[in-house]
Amino acid sequence: MAGANRPQLGRSPRSAISVTSNNTAKQQQASLAKRLLFPHLPPGSTLPPLFASPACPSELNEEGYDFLALALRAFVNTWWTKITRYDKELLPEIASILAVVVRSLETRLLAVDLSPLIFCDIPALLTQHYRDYRHASAKLSTSYAAGGAASLPQLFHQLQPHMALSADGRIDEEYFRQALDHVLKTCLPPEDYAPEAERFIIREIILKVLLQDVLPKITQPWFIQKTLLDLMGPSQDTEPMKLPDSPPTMAPGHRSPVSLHTIIVFFLSAVQSISGACLALINTYKQTVNTIKLVNQSTHTQPVAQSRPPLTRSPISPQPIPLSTRTTSGRSMSLSSSYASAASSTSSLHAPTFPRRPPDPTEQSPRDYVHHPLSLLSEILTIQDRFASSAIMHTLTMIFAFATPFMNRLLSHVLYTRVLSPQSILFVVRLSKRTLFPNGYPGPSPPDPSPEDQVVIRQELLQRIRECMPPLATSLILGPSPTTSLAAVIDPLSEAACNSHLAVLIIDALLLTIFPEMGVESKAASADAYASWASGDTSRTSTP
Repeated sequence: MAGANRPQLGRSPRSAISVTSNNTAKQQQASLAKRLLFPHLPPGSTLPPLFASPACPSELNEEGYDFLALALRAFVNTWWTKITRYDKELLPEIASILAVVVRSLETRLLAVDLSPLIFCDIPALLTQHYRDYRHASAKLSTSYAAGGAASLPQLFHQLQPHMALSADGRIDEEYFRQALDHVLKTCLPPEDYAPEAERFIIREIILKVLLQDVLPKITQPWFIQKTLLDLMGPSQDTEPMKLPDSPPTMAPGHRSPVSLHTIIVFFLSAVQSISGACLALINTYKQTVNTIKLVNQSTHTQPVAQSRPPLTRSPISPQPIPLSTRTTSGRSMSLSSSYASAASSTSSLHAPTFPRRPPDPTEQSPRDYVHHPLSLLSEILTIQDRFASSAIMHTLTMIFAFATPFMNRLLSHVLYTRVLSPQSILFVVRLSKRTLFPNGYPGPSPPDPSPEDQVVIRQELLQRIRECMPPLATSLILGPSPTTSLAAVIDPLSEAACNSHLAVLIIDALLLTIFPEMGVESKAASADAYASWASGDTSRTSTP
């Protein structure tokens, strides 16, 4: 019996070591999200869904949780471990609350049509930005600029005043703090919104990433120019040129004989070129016909989200906003009543209507998703200053005016099948993760380019834009001085303080699209304040 038990005693240490090594390997294989956000999740199990849509790919779910885990480890765990090293429940609880916010935002995004925002509101804001910048530049060193003492950002702020911005482009954190608080109040159930500590932590994380990491960087002129250069790709001049082989030298007066072999090769090459061109035309025709069929068969301009599972921990289920209640020329770009003073510079943008009232056929106006992008292109290239380019633009406008219904469906189809597809969103999440957390933690911010490097970036961008335009289009669109016309394209984006106005207005437009009740509440508060002021009752006046 003793001899029989001896082998068992000999195997027990090895078995314990193997079990320990297997557990260590499983822990090493576990992702950061499982170890940090789901410590009680059994090994080998999948992460719970982060998004409400059942069509969401698993890669996007994993990348979303990974990005969330990196952000919480960088912005919360660094100071929470100094308070206590034993409480491991804070990060999972914050992650669960953020998951509810993400699912609620996804539900609202699927229930609203983003085409008016992309093709109407944002182009209108960009057009107005270019106009106001050029008007402010024209007033420099004149009596309109306080005798020449006012700077360009101050003149621009007079044309686009906003309560969240100062004259030098500094952003007020309290404005976005209140806006984010309303978003959390709308997205979270009462039991999750009531605890102030959790709400403050989530709000300050989003506020820090938005106001201290993202907006100060993307509003820099050199960053915008560098981004445009990266999107346009490398220059053709950087590629090595292959010189054709020089033909063999012939004696003077000697003619090369034309053989049957040369004729056959020439004939077969011509047949191959013609057949290749025909195949390309046939493929293009098939793709065009297929796209037209898909566009004509699409009766809805956004993904239908009828099979979504109910949100956990959140009772919000917003109703789709009727398309007839949306305007084609935009909406008010402010979340409070103090933005009414900017109506002179944004007269083409009017306030949103109440989103849940029944549609009135008499008020419905045809949408035109091509008009605002064409107006933006005309303003950027100063096409109205030249006769040839103005004639071309008027011709294109008339052509697209006849095909307005089809172009609206086509642009919406491209937006939801290409731009807002799960693959594009997955690419954006991965790119954001690599940019914000290059080594798993926020890396040191690289130094800004020197003034000399910024001049080089600007010159490279001007050169790349000119290379991308055909020579005939350059002479017709840019006029006799293409360099001056191209400089006018970049100049309105060369002031960080003015770019901050544009970024804030775009964020306002996005918030009003996803949360239209914010504009309705702002109008109601403004009317209540005006009634209180008119009646002399200051007790009813509330601070926004």
